[in-house]
Amino acid sequence: MKKLIYIGKNAKKAASIEISAKEKNRVLSDYCKIILKNKELIIKENSKDIGLAVKKNLAENLINRLILNEKKILDIVKSLNEIIKLKDPTDLILEKWTRPNGLSISKVTIPIGVIGVIYESRPNVTCDVAALCFKSGNPVILKGGSEALNSNKILSKFFRTALKQNRINENFIQLIETKDRSVVDYLLTKMKSYIDLIIPRGGKSLVKKVQEYSNIPIIGHLEGICHTYIDKDANLNMATKIVYNAKLRNTAICGATETILFHKKTLNKFLNPILKKLADSNCKIIADPIIKKKYKGISVKASEKDWSKEYLSPAVSVKAVENLEEAVKHINIYGTMHTDAIITQNKNAADKFLKNVKSSIAMHNTSTQFADGGEFGFGGEVGISTNTLPPRGPVGLNQLVSYKYKVTSKGQIRK
Repeated sequence: MKKLIYIGKNAKKAASIEISAKEKNRVLSDYCKIILKNKELIIKENSKDIGLAVKKNLAENLINRLILNEKKILDIVKSLNEIIKLKDPTDLILEKWTRPNGLSISKVTIPIGVIGVIYESRPNVTCDVAALCFKSGNPVILKGGSEALNSNKILSKFFRTALKQNRINENFIQLIETKDRSVVDYLLTKMKSYIDLIIPRGGKSLVKKVQEYSNIPIIGHLEGICHTYIDKDANLNMATKIVYNAKLRNTAICGATETILFHKKTLNKFLNPILKKLADSNCKIIADPIIKKKYKGISVKASEKDWSKEYLSPAVSVKAVENLEEAVKHINIYGTMHTDAIITQNKNAADKFLKNVKSSIAMHNTSTQFADGGEFGFGGEVGISTNTLPPRGPVGLNQLVSYKYKVTSKGQIRK
């Protein structure tokens, strides 16, 4: 594992270099130009990954995530340009005050340090993560999935080319190119001297492994068991539209609603129209006894396990609750502190829900599918955090910094 130690040392060296906001944006702008100039070459390298994935009989949804076509490459460039527009998050004075004893204290943002990102499938993550880490002043060590190695190699190589063109240490961005799985174990357990933070971005098994083995601090989430609660003061048209989008727009993302909670007073008017719209799009309805009795369509009886299940497919568990308090209680027991929403026209009910659910993202009259750094205006995200400690929710540019206190005086000594 000497190569990993070498990568770690290179990253630490890069972390000591200060780069201006103008230089950062120039690198990112050049990276965009290089990507656009080499679209065909990127697609060619990506096709090697697709070919290997087909040979290995990878699932169709995994292959779809791997694909880089012209549209996806243009989307990458669009995301990079959004990051360029954002203000540099480092060296900002968050607070400043003077003490009666003459001490002048300021709280100033600084980079976190070296960040290790372990991720699967999607090659665009290479670009998003590299750009966000670089602009926030953090060298990054990337360990992408072996299924996307050729794509990740060329995308990281082009970022290093943009760094070199601007005479900036290329080791701000480093990709671990081996397919050896033991590398991840070594990264998590033996690299604490070189890596300050690990971010896992992928499926449940990957995140669980990182959480179990890492002796380096982690930002991440294990599952996205998201809820949409339909309150007694909800609007039917709004509720129908939001629930459909929250569940079925994209069933494979962590922000997809997995459980719908209906206030009992809404069942007669709301239940069948909302569930029928889902069922008409081949969504499986998994119902508690009250819902099963009231719903006129086909449903499956829910078990206790269904309230803790992340389906990531066209399936949803549905439960009737007595009131808002029971909805909040259910969410806080079975949810994963990811994203949970209330649909209501009652502001007091909304305020109570938003305050009392433990979620990192709490929503009112909004689809849970908006749980995304790009949608929050962050220019992208390195992942979503459900940790109780900050950062929480989408982790974008402004969440990839820490802070220090700077204290000055005119020679004050403590009595």
